[in-house]
Amino acid sequence: MTEKSDSAQPSGLPFAVSAYLIWGFVPVYFKLLNHVPPTEVVAQRILWSIPLLLVIMAFRSQMAEYFAIFRNKAHLRNLLASAGLIAINWLIYIWAVSTDHILAASLGYYLNPLVNVLLGRLFLGERLRRLQMVAVAVAALGVAILIGDALDTLWVSISLAFSFGLYGLIRKITPVGSVPGLAVETTLLAPLSLGAVYWFASSGSGGFGDDATTTGLLILAGAVTAIPLLLFATAARRMSYASLGFVQYIAPSIAFLLGVFAYGEPLSTTKLACFILIWISIAIFCADAFKTYRAARA
Repeated sequence: MTEKSDSAQPSGLPFAVSAYLIWGFVPVYFKLLNHVPPTEVVAQRILWSIPLLLVIMAFRSQMAEYFAIFRNKAHLRNLLASAGLIAINWLIYIWAVSTDHILAASLGYYLNPLVNVLLGRLFLGERLRRLQMVAVAVAALGVAILIGDALDTLWVSISLAFSFGLYGLIRKITPVGSVPGLAVETTLLAPLSLGAVYWFASSGSGGFGDDATTTGLLILAGAVTAIPLLLFATAARRMSYASLGFVQYIAPSIAFLLGVFAYGEPLSTTKLACFILIWISIAIFCADAFKTYRAARA
């Protein structure tokens, strides 16, 4: 099963860039909810994503595809796994943002493209060109330097990198449309999310309903969740996994700058060196992409 719209636009780059720009600035949004337990934020963002996705599918005539996924055991099994991975990723990320560990989260998403390259080689048979290999080596050096300066939060970074890397891999190899696939994932997570929301409401420890601002932000989390994931899922189906990984450097770079300049997290010389090496690797990768594009045009 694939979307008609997915075949109409051969390039996944605009979708990937848009998704990572949103994810880059999303710490600003979740900082506004740092008084709400991370588990409740995740549960609310899952539940409020569902009605938005249903409206989108109805508008795009994809409801039949949505229900068909539940009748396909292989696809449903894959999406159950991807749903669990993205829920874990969201929980760790929101916890990191709310506890002033944005730089640790940023490191996780710097690591993720390297994980994508590894997964692409192991499971998809993708190969890197020479300049791409140089870019990977430079990025790996930068990440290795940063790891040496962030051992206490290394679990955050590694968990974010591998959970999202595996999520993207499963979505790439599962032939379902972007919108129906995400709708199935959130539907599968809905029972646990409802249970969490009920528990927080009954115990009086949640944030939903406390004030108009908090409630509004939690409701809006559905759109903040769904839109970039839809863009990412579309991009993952149209790009090589290695290329998709390097575009992802947009998001952690923005988050890195936010952590240092907007929220005052300390920036050591080691972290600055890593940041510079990461951007060098991106420049190398972009140069290779431009060279390949010109050769194809010729």
